[in-house]
Amino acid sequence: MPRHLTRIVVGIAGVGLLASCGSGGDPLASSSTATSGTSTASGSSAGPIVVGSADFSESQLLAEIYAGALTAKGITATTKLNIGAREIYLKALQDGSVDLVPEYTGARAYYYDNTFSETDPDKVYAALQRLVPAQFTLLTKSAAEDNDSINVTKATADKLKLSSIADLAAVAGDLTLGAPPEFQTRPQGIPGLAKTYGVTFKTFRPLKGQQLVQALKNGQVDAANIFSTDPAIAANGFVTLTDDKRLFGSQNVVPLIAASKDTPAISAVLDAVSTALTTATLADLVKQVDVDKADPATVAKGFLTKGGLA
Repeated sequence: MPRHLTRIVVGIAGVGLLASCGSGGDPLASSSTATSGTSTASGSSAGPIVVGSADFSESQLLAEIYAGALTAKGITATTKLNIGAREIYLKALQDGSVDLVPEYTGARAYYYDNTFSETDPDKVYAALQRLVPAQFTLLTKSAAEDNDSINVTKATADKLKLSSIADLAAVAGDLTLGAPPEFQTRPQGIPGLAKTYGVTFKTFRPLKGQQLVQALKNGQVDAANIFSTDPAIAANGFVTLTDDKRLFGSQNVVPLIAASKDTPAISAVLDAVSTALTTATLADLVKQVDVDKADPATVAKGFLTKGGLA
């Protein structure tokens, strides 16, 4: 979806089945609380800030990074993690349940305009600034990008001679695609594959996270939509098919905050975080969470400390 579509990505965006329905509890219940503070280092009032996340580990990690960075500068920050896919956490941002979320530029732009076709990172960001409603403020984007990608096993790639998404057009009618549920209807998901590449799979299985990775490994699906920073790709030797026509666009990580909560001090803190984030750094942080099973808050703290942000 970031982490894309379903990190929209997508989150996404977010990115089992919708985790917002999986816990049995209130998906907006606070999951962690950062050290309290009532003012920024410059003394201006700011906060409290509630940082939300989508239902995948990268988004949760980014939320912990934002909250930790704010806390380090004396701003009260708490987190409400694992809210759900973009359609769900956007409602939380709109109704004030959360004040700040990590987003992905291209996915968010497509959310507002399903005819959006720009792919250049800077132009996508500029367009998104115009598309974001006045009640929100889009802060500085990072260089870190997490995009949707279509992956197959090396055995499948070799057998079917697959190297790009376009190569799927001739064989997808016999294959099963696994992806997060929202990928089925989003413009950059199944509809986009058909429209842009003429790719239509025989069947679709709604899966995400480790369930999706295992399904691809075990042959329960033939292709899978996995975020490009997911360490499972390298760990399992999956082959990422080239998106020659840039269906998935540009997906730079960017903080989106309620305009009523934004202050110069808060923007400065989050802009500094964005400056420090790169795709390689983000991929390593996600590996620590997903593969090494480290606590996201602990990984976030390590990143902020190493970068002089805490």
